[in-house]
Amino acid sequence: MKKLLAAAAALVVSGAAFAQAATPAGLWKTVDDSGKVEKSLVRISEAGGVYTGRLEKILDPAAKPDAVCDECQGADKGKPIVGMVIIRGIKKNADTEGLWDGGTVLDPANGKTYKARLKPSEDGKKLEMRGYVGSPIFGRSQTWLRVE
Repeated sequence: MKKLLAAAAALVVSGAAFAQAATPAGLWKTVDDSGKVEKSLVRISEAGGVYTGRLEKILDPAAKPDAVCDECQGADKGKPIVGMVIIRGIKKNADTEGLWDGGTVLDPANGKTYKARLKPSEDGKKLEMRGYVGSPIFGRSQTWLRVE
C-alpha cells in the first residue's frame, strides 16, 4: 500500500512539473528563421495570467551588444534592445489547449509590432513563436529553445 501511495504521489508531482514546463514562462534562446543562428535570450514571465517577454542578452555575434532600437516608435525609440520588453499582453487561449495569444511581439530589428501566438511543445523544451499581421496565416514562425 505504501508503494502504491508513493507511486501515486510521484505521478502527481511529475504531472505538475510537466504542466508547468509546458507554459511559455521561462528563459528561451531565440533562433533565426533558418534555425541556424542563435539571436538572443528572452525571459517570458507571467503576472496575473498575462505573459510578457524581455530580451535579456544578445547572442548574435554580428549584432552590437549595446544596440538601440532606432526603428522603434514611441517610448522604445532609441532605447537599448537588451532589457526591452518585446512580448506584451499574451494570455492563455480559452478555446485551444496549449496555445497562448492575444498580445504582441516587437521585432527590434525593424521596429515593427506584430500580433503574437506562442505554442510550447508538449515536453516544454521548444516554443513556437508566431508573429503575424491580421490572421496567423499571414506571418512567420520561429522555434525557440528552452534554456531554463
